[in-house]
Amino acid sequence: MKKRIREYGIMIGRHQTGKRNKITDVPGVTVGHYTVDTEDHKTGVTVIMPCQDNMFVNKLTAAAFVHNGFGKTTGIPQIEELGTLETPIALTNTLNVGRVQDAIVDYMVERCRNEGTAAKSINTVVGECNDASLNNIEERVIGIKEVREAIASAGEDFEEGDVGAGKGTTCFGMKGGIGSSSRLVTVGETTYTIGALVQSNFGSTRNFVLNGIPMGEMLCEKIEEAKKDEGSIMMVIGTDLPVSDRQLKRIIRRAGVGLSRCGSYMGHGSGDIMLGFSTANRFPKDAASPVVTVRQLDENLLNEAFEAAAEATEEAILNSLAMADTVRGYGGNVRYSLTDLYLKEL
Repeated sequence: MKKRIREYGIMIGRHQTGKRNKITDVPGVTVGHYTVDTEDHKTGVTVIMPCQDNMFVNKLTAAAFVHNGFGKTTGIPQIEELGTLETPIALTNTLNVGRVQDAIVDYMVERCRNEGTAAKSINTVVGECNDASLNNIEERVIGIKEVREAIASAGEDFEEGDVGAGKGTTCFGMKGGIGSSSRLVTVGETTYTIGALVQSNFGSTRNFVLNGIPMGEMLCEKIEEAKKDEGSIMMVIGTDLPVSDRQLKRIIRRAGVGLSRCGSYMGHGSGDIMLGFSTANRFPKDAASPVVTVRQLDENLLNEAFEAAAEATEEAILNSLAMADTVRGYGGNVRYSLTDLYLKEL
């Protein structure tokens, strides 16, 4: 029976979690997966839907930060320039980025056409991790059908662990995957949510830290093929806090604190990429007025959000490990789960 990290009595941080303790605690957010699980293929796609209406017509506040750029993510330049998000965020494996991007374009063009909106330029956002150690990645088995099914399956209560884009990933030499967590932040009389979702595929085994306790040397004795700090991690932060894209970028950068708390030093071969969106301010494609009014948090009140983003990211990473099964993949390679290596002893 798979259990999330809190079910082992391991509590991360001081902030209260949301109802599900997932990114979908942010109102309107849903997540869906499509998983390929065969002898040769351990891979998939995960799609984060920040809202249920057409994002191309009503764009969201967005931000991106590349901590270490050994990655192939699409859509970051326009997010950096305009500070908005206009498509779902999809995660997959390295060699499938182009095919998943094509599938998201196909989905958005169809949706816009059905709603009578021309979509002549779409900034699709697709992130990736390299799952080649467990997946025959060169065969690129994710396409339009798989992405459409991930979108169709999107809901508030989604699976974690070795599912979707996390099916074939490796984290600290163990089985990585998809993990999520959330935190509540009260500003004045209003409570907001900050949620994190990660695709974990990073980390040196000897550097792994579990809630402040160095575990790496113990794990190195149990794992035949200890890993160095390489791979990637995609970190997606969603919130309903009323913030500007600049403030949001400040918040998502604190995901790196949660990453480091788990023992990563963002090694040379690791793509450590943070994406963020806020549902609080929307930007119409065809605004009725030349001036758009937005709400923005007082800069002096961001510290709680910084802490919450770091805590949610750390717990999301640990959930990706705790919820993963031991997996034997392509070429007979095996990645043991943190549960089998340690947690089941608790």
